[in-house]
Amino acid sequence: MQRWVLHIDMDAFYASVEQLTRPTLRGRPVLVAGVSGRGVVAGASYEARALGAHSAMPTQLAARLVGYSAVLVSPRRAVYSAASRRVFELVSAQVEVLEQLSIDEAFLEPEELIGADSAQVKKWADDLRALIYEETGLPASIGAGTGKQFAKIGSGEAKPAGTFVIPADRQLAMLHPLEVAKLWGVGPVTQAKLSQIGIATIGDLAAMTEKEVIISLGGTIGPMLWRLAQGIDDRPVAPRAEAKQISAESTFPRDLNSRAQVDAALCQVAESAHRRLLIDGRGSRTVTVKLKMADFHTESRSATLSYATDDLATLKATAARLVRYPDSVGPIRLVGVGYSGLETARQDVLFPELDQQLLRNPSQADDDFETGVSDHATELTVTEVLLGDDEQAGWRATQDVWHPKFGHGWVQGTGHGIVSVRFETRATGPGRTQTFQIDDSELQPGDPLDSLAWEDWLATTES
Repeated sequence: MQRWVLHIDMDAFYASVEQLTRPTLRGRPVLVAGVSGRGVVAGASYEARALGAHSAMPTQLAARLVGYSAVLVSPRRAVYSAASRRVFELVSAQVEVLEQLSIDEAFLEPEELIGADSAQVKKWADDLRALIYEETGLPASIGAGTGKQFAKIGSGEAKPAGTFVIPADRQLAMLHPLEVAKLWGVGPVTQAKLSQIGIATIGDLAAMTEKEVIISLGGTIGPMLWRLAQGIDDRPVAPRAEAKQISAESTFPRDLNSRAQVDAALCQVAESAHRRLLIDGRGSRTVTVKLKMADFHTESRSATLSYATDDLATLKATAARLVRYPDSVGPIRLVGVGYSGLETARQDVLFPELDQQLLRNPSQADDDFETGVSDHATELTVTEVLLGDDEQAGWRATQDVWHPKFGHGWVQGTGHGIVSVRFETRATGPGRTQTFQIDDSELQPGDPLDSLAWEDWLATTES
């Protein structure tokens, strides 16, 4: 009885969510991207991809390739996370086991498809894609094969918005002509090693002897890749293991050169990681602070508590004791905070204030920050923050806004004392543009989740 593994991959997920929630952007080349000088593309619509843009490309290069028609949208993680949850809730209801790989892709192995023929598998996958589109408005592609490798290749062939089934009797004929880089687990280093010995395709790798593969790639990864190249893939579909670390990091458009800037960045990143920790439901024993300097040198420092906690004040204070500053390490371009040693059991501490103190040496104080004492802890109060254009006062392009008369919208542009807003959501269709004075008191920042217009579903998930 043949097993069928399916790989579902949401099409151009970030850009598709933006086009869903901002109907004016449908059919246009959208780049979901950081807009600073160091920004990179997180997602590109198919219209943008047709012009040469793709994920992980520097924003400036992608914008040049797309040209004047490019629409740059700042990422909205909360919206993508909500859309992902709804999509995979629908998928989970159809299968016994789901192995979610990322925010927009997963493996599944439906029991009802064991022994099915290709036509039955295709119909099942088409029905699932139709359900997702009907409920969310988002397109998906699905590949199917005898194992994860073929399912992943199939979903790539299915794009956009299609299903591609690879029958067992066709899988090697399809697999072997592909570039060896298409094989699961072959990264740039492994590809370079294989290229040096004349291996260009997956078929070339499959034709090697196991001994040759071990000599060339080592005894661990070599045999695994060799088996995959021969079409042998019996890896199970299983839920992903719980995360061993929860972290967040930010790369800043301008290097951080003062203690105040670093402290503000540390606070921002520690709180972001803490929100993820609360969602995870566990506490952390170990806090790690990561810094990347302007010369790209990276250092990490960690501290471990005697108990697991999800108390933000404790975690931030621990991070603050670990961080170093530009006066000792030079300009800093990236700040990250990670929480590890995760445990479900969290311990009440008799004197938490001891772990919440910053324990700064007064002689280290700069003029641009001060410490203020509260009842139980010493807290850092930042008096000057320079974190880049997105953090400065005023409206920014693509920001979500709300107006009591026009409802939810997003900023199309701002300048010369005025702000132009397009009022629309997923449910409204393309909306109209209104112009306001930049200090109009009725125009307020909006909740990005409102653009989904999924009030009933969001209320259910939050209750």
